[in-house]
Amino acid sequence: MSEIMYERISKKIDSASEEIKALALSLHEHPELAFQEHFACEALTEILEKYGYKTRKNIAGMDTAFIGEAKGREGGPVVAILAEYDALPMGHACGHNLIAAMSIGAAIGIGEVLKELCGRVLVIGTPAEEGGGGKVIMCREGIFQKVDFAMMIHPHKRNLIQRGGLAVKHLKIEYFGKPAHGTRPEEGINALSSVIHTFHFMDAQRALLPFKSNVNGYIIEGGKASNVIPEYASCEFCIRGDIVKDLLVVERALYRAIDTANLLFGTTSKTEADLMYTERYSNRLMDETYKSHMESLGEIVEYPEPNMKYGSSDIGNVSLEVPTIQPYLKICDCDTHTHEFAEATKSEHAMNQAIKGAKALAMTAYDILSSEELQRKIKEEFKAKVPFYSRKELGYTTE
Repeated sequence: MSEIMYERISKKIDSASEEIKALALSLHEHPELAFQEHFACEALTEILEKYGYKTRKNIAGMDTAFIGEAKGREGGPVVAILAEYDALPMGHACGHNLIAAMSIGAAIGIGEVLKELCGRVLVIGTPAEEGGGGKVIMCREGIFQKVDFAMMIHPHKRNLIQRGGLAVKHLKIEYFGKPAHGTRPEEGINALSSVIHTFHFMDAQRALLPFKSNVNGYIIEGGKASNVIPEYASCEFCIRGDIVKDLLVVERALYRAIDTANLLFGTTSKTEADLMYTERYSNRLMDETYKSHMESLGEIVEYPEPNMKYGSSDIGNVSLEVPTIQPYLKICDCDTHTHEFAEATKSEHAMNQAIKGAKALAMTAYDILSSEELQRKIKEEFKAKVPFYSRKELGYTTE
């Protein structure tokens, strides 16, 4: 029975392949930054509606977020297929045009057999992965509370499963002092001194920070003239930790540095923190299911090396809520966030790989929807593996 269903899914995606490829190319030609993805939102919901999904927009207060829903028989789990579609200033150099196209393709494929299964499929359009934290906002607002499983695929230079991600947060610090002529520095309060010593104080604490934590920063503004004591200066830090609890240790160290600078130089300060992206927990059973389908399509799928360095993504926040996967699909040999990768995401090879990805994702969704035993085992792994963080620790509330 499963092989027949896989064949039906595959044929359905093949029949829509030119439409899926055209969607990927259209998004590539219309790159949109975080929270500005109006063209993409319209294009994605239009094709979902064509294939029988009921859509609604303006999800969690974001007007470029959407949910498309298709129902099978009563009962059963809710499987969410996630779509990203925001671009970088250099265009689709992270391949989100392909992510969206693969998710739509998977939705078309699983839609072919959904009426014979118990459960529902949601296609959740998640804007602003590149810095805006669309999925973080959705988690904070409870969008995933009625989801049982979540999945998406990310283009890459390798085929990978079980790749993790670090917890990350960006903080902007503004210091306020008092101006004075450069010949009378004692009459002023040097805001730049506080910025400089914040960097020094963080360096002095590095030995106390958790293993694998990372701190980077730069000076945004340090004054207007060399003969004037700066009354205003600002900087930004990107802090990372292996897990949320480690990141919070680094954040406390940064606030100690800020407090020390203010105390030493007499400045005051204001800190603005972005949303936290958490570490990522990729469900092994779901990943292995995806891997088996991708290998049946002729791809070799690898595991990350023990010393592989990771970046960060808001898919991590979703992985704390429900069993989640984000496997990586090879489309070229170059790194993401480069002009070369942006070019690769519109290549014919990338288009063909996206069709494979859509098929593997849809077949994975089918396996989950059709097997109560697989559902149970996936949830057991999730409960055993994924830690609990309070809403305050995640920054969802201050209380």
